[in-house]
Amino acid sequence: MNICDPVVEGVQVRQVQPHDQTQWMHLYRQYAHFYGVPMSDAILERTWSWLLDPMHPLEGLVAESAGQRLTGLAHFRACPEPLMAQEVGYLDDLFVLHDHRGLGIGQCLMMNIDAIARERGWPLVRWVTSDANTQARHLYDKLAQLTSWVTYDLDTQR
Repeated sequence: MNICDPVVEGVQVRQVQPHDQTQWMHLYRQYAHFYGVPMSDAILERTWSWLLDPMHPLEGLVAESAGQRLTGLAHFRACPEPLMAQEVGYLDDLFVLHDHRGLGIGQCLMMNIDAIARERGWPLVRWVTSDANTQARHLYDKLAQLTSWVTYDLDTQR
């Protein structure tokens, strides 16, 4: 599956594959750094194993430019929505390399997730982002409805 605007020339979006590991780890470290989240080899290895495990709900897409360089990633999964009595999609991570932002790669990844959601019958895809993530929010505002929900994290290890 590769749904991209023709403007994003030379970019292919596809499922993550075993040979992507090194480049994916590089991207995911940068994603964690962007959000100020500590990253370790153990986290990278576990998340990578989830992406390659067909029995695990987490799935991954990558954007690959000409020359087989990974320039972006998206991680998503099915999530039950009890009020709808249906599964919906949940986008966990979306990241594009800094020097490739503004070229349509993020939108290309989102268009592919939208196509997957439609194919699977998910009525919506939900995600959260930082209020300060202005560049991504500009894209999100074009593609989706901003909700009034407030997100909390209960720290169970306090």
